[in-house]
Amino acid sequence: MLKNHDLVSVDFKEILFEKRPCLDWKGNPVEGLFNAWIILNNPQQYNSYTTEAIKEIILAMRQASNDRCVVAVVFTAVGDKAFCTGGNTKEYAEYYACNPPEYKQYMRLFNDMVSSILMNDKPIINRVNGMRVGGGQEIGMACDFSIAQDLARFGQAGPKHGSAPDGGATDFLQLFVGIENAMYSCTVCDPWSAHEAIRYGLLTEITPALKVNGEFIPNPLVYTDRWVNAKGEIIFGKMKSGDELVQAKELMKTAITDLSMLDKAVERICTKLMYTMPNCLSKTLNSLRKKKLEHWDLNKESNRDWLALNMMTEGKAGFRAFNEGPKDNREVDFIKLRQMLAEGHEWNDEMIKDISPKFKS
Repeated sequence: MLKNHDLVSVDFKEILFEKRPCLDWKGNPVEGLFNAWIILNNPQQYNSYTTEAIKEIILAMRQASNDRCVVAVVFTAVGDKAFCTGGNTKEYAEYYACNPPEYKQYMRLFNDMVSSILMNDKPIINRVNGMRVGGGQEIGMACDFSIAQDLARFGQAGPKHGSAPDGGATDFLQLFVGIENAMYSCTVCDPWSAHEAIRYGLLTEITPALKVNGEFIPNPLVYTDRWVNAKGEIIFGKMKSGDELVQAKELMKTAITDLSMLDKAVERICTKLMYTMPNCLSKTLNSLRKKKLEHWDLNKESNRDWLALNMMTEGKAGFRAFNEGPKDNREVDFIKLRQMLAEGHEWNDEMIKDISPKFKS
């Protein structure tokens, strides 16, 4: 009788946990071998994770890691709009804002979620079914492979919304894209298209997701040919503008979204991983993960402390602005904030009201 090494048994409610049969080279199910699919299930809020969802992700990762018949883990989400946009900003604004001790406890769970990915005994494929932003980008980068549909967008949002991308981006991103690109992404927070992201080295593979007249086409909103403009700037993956953008949007109205190519690519890498020695594969994963872990283990606790205290000031203002502001304006008045700080104003509710989009006409 084999021993059970799971900490607890769990009835998943916030996420989905499925075991799907592995496929051989011919696409036939393999008896007794499975891939574990861990699926975020909050599409109404772009698959942002709540406190309860984080707990379930940790337990799901551990369960998949311990399961002897699981070959690989696929980490993904419901729908085609978003893999994950990070922490649930409604929960942040309404519970954790101005409550550092509670947010510090939350960040313990978040850190454990990232560590449960980095220390998993199985290879983890991030199936990027839509936008991967903020904390979603961070848990995606903790995975071993990222395969994305090419409408997905990638980026950070911390300094725009009252935080720092210290849930993994400041540890991992430069390992993928280099320090200059990481610096730009983490500070300015401009998103990358999937085509830009794969050019920078962030992704393993991208697949088309749109069909027009029954044929797959690449994302029409971005330049998908590898060329440079007259200034010598690389255009591949950049967003179109002007008439070209208008035409692209019209084309999209005639298209349907189909993630079957994404699923085939994910199954293909799972099959390739199955045809390896399991213990040698696990050792290779752990050896390659060391660079991520070096940064992550060095910084995660001090980052947790800072992020908790930040909920008294910029975190409180930024998350409330995002949660309470009008749909077309979810950011604080950055200029007003800087002016008030330059004048020596203290952080209080009056300042937050003055910079909040909720109270702007």
